[in-house]
Amino acid sequence: MKNCNDQKKALRFFKDRKIEVQFINLKEKEISKGELKSITKTYDIEELLDREGKEFKKRNLEYYHFDTLELLMESPTLYKTPILRDRDKVTIGYKPEVWKEWVK
Repeated sequence: MKNCNDQKKALRFFKDRKIEVQFINLKEKEISKGELKSITKTYDIEELLDREGKEFKKRNLEYYHFDTLELLMESPTLYKTPILRDRDKVTIGYKPEVWKEWVK
């Protein structure tokens, strides 16, 4: 999301190193099922859900039972961000220590 602080910091991390990255605004374009399948090779689907985020709290989702995959597919604003991939590697959240290994 454009207003996500971790997203902004991630974009700055790569910009400072003059590395082009593709930014996908999840409010405008959802993650495809294929992409999601690729991400869930590294992370459990539950790890993708931002339970600390404003949207999760605004919807009072902590009080409901739901299918996480269905919820994320219908509401991309509930993903933890940023989600970054480098070929077969992926991170969720602000992980500069991992990204430094990617840019070597």
